[in-house]
Amino acid sequence: MFHSKKKKNQKLLTKPRQLLTALDAKSMISEQFKTIRTNIKFAMPKQGLKTILVTSTIPGEGKSTNAANLGVVFAQEGKRVLLVDADMRKPTLHNIFNIINLFGLSSILERKCQYDEVLQDTSVEGLFIITSGPIPTNPAELLLSPTMDRFLEEVNQKFDLIIFDTPPLLPVADAQIVSNKCDGSLLIVGTGNVEKEDVRKAKTLLAASKANIIGVVLNKYSMPKSQYYYQYTDN
Repeated sequence: MFHSKKKKNQKLLTKPRQLLTALDAKSMISEQFKTIRTNIKFAMPKQGLKTILVTSTIPGEGKSTNAANLGVVFAQEGKRVLLVDADMRKPTLHNIFNIINLFGLSSILERKCQYDEVLQDTSVEGLFIITSGPIPTNPAELLLSPTMDRFLEEVNQKFDLIIFDTPPLLPVADAQIVSNKCDGSLLIVGTGNVEKEDVRKAKTLLAASKANIIGVVLNKYSMPKSQYYYQYTDN
């Protein structure tokens, strides 16, 4: 029964525009994401980072696009990378990768599927994705469940890096919950999208959940001769 679910859920496709790192690995945007990748690795040189949370303060700051492109550049250096859409309220990653989202994380956490039954390939070698699955009535409770902890233990054994795309911090508690379970948290700040005071509140929320904040990505910052500029600043 689960085998047929996986086949229906899987649809492998072309690289969409949001995946600039996959479309042109030598572009300035790609180089900026590679710089972010390097700084992430330097953030915890001794311990290493196995699980990374990507979140933002409010919607519309580009967290999902950043999570997707980070997944690409880590896969490009030969790592086996898993992207997990943990935004079970307004999921986006399946649209970025142009894949079907019938079953996913919510299916796992509701114990309807095993992780390998909803795991999907992407058009990038070494990069895999678990979409959000059907929107559940209780996302926060599912993320707090022992099933989530078991899922983390299992994928930690199968992948070199797991990247979680979560909802923004201010509207709901989901990102705080997942940040406490991850080795590091990355905050995406969209220039012109969010007030400084709200970013401070978001940082306070991460600190309250004992998250390891490894840095901030300044997104949508215009520079001469470029459409977007991504700057990593160490926390």
